[in-house]
Amino acid sequence: MLKLEVCCYGVDCALTAESAGADRIELCASPAEGGLTPSAGALHLARQRVRVPVHPIVRPRGGDFCYSAIEFEQIKSDIALLRELQFPGLVVGILDADGHIDLPRMQQLMALCDGMAVTFHRAFDLCHSPLTALEQLTDLGVARILTSGQQQSAESGLPLLRELNHLTRGPKIMAGAGVRLSNLQKFIDAGLTELHSSASQRVPSLMRYRKAGVSMCSETENDEFSRTAVDGDVVAAMKSAMLFSSPVRVA
Repeated sequence: MLKLEVCCYGVDCALTAESAGADRIELCASPAEGGLTPSAGALHLARQRVRVPVHPIVRPRGGDFCYSAIEFEQIKSDIALLRELQFPGLVVGILDADGHIDLPRMQQLMALCDGMAVTFHRAFDLCHSPLTALEQLTDLGVARILTSGQQQSAESGLPLLRELNHLTRGPKIMAGAGVRLSNLQKFIDAGLTELHSSASQRVPSLMRYRKAGVSMCSETENDEFSRTAVDGDVVAAMKSAMLFSSPVRVA
């Protein structure tokens, strides 16, 4: 069965994605950073309101995936909260300074995540050797690997995605980065059974008064009066296409 995971930057978006047919939610904050750990309030509300599986990302900051001792402690603390809230899974990834999977730290995290499904996120796309990383993540027991095939977009990374999907003996290979309705079939034809998409659009602010010339960040061209949100129609169309393309099940 083909599964669609939707990246959601907030609980409102998660509810939209759920109602449109998403199979799983990756809950994040901060789209400009590529996804950071959601707030405690968002996590509590997601557990109360969202019925499909929600896997929050655990990422303390933007940038690379080689973390300081303090950042690693923060990651462990966030995982403890997710376990306390009984999330079924989470999304995390750590590399060392040489671009390899940080095995000692990942072993610690996997012990903390006992009973939860762990997705190793696109830190995989910055690792030195993807085939070695696949073996290591298999031994660690991760449930899936979110990857663009080490390219800027998953469509460009299809050759590696096919190879990983052929070689894997454990983790699901989930394509992400630029997966959309227009190229969905290419990933299905490549044999991938799990796809990850933001299915997003820019939506305008509800504010009528709009102060000009003031930005909340150093990027002065940043538009404070629009935001990234899930497009429910796109999620529904993608899920419909996936259902139509699913292999016929033999009784």
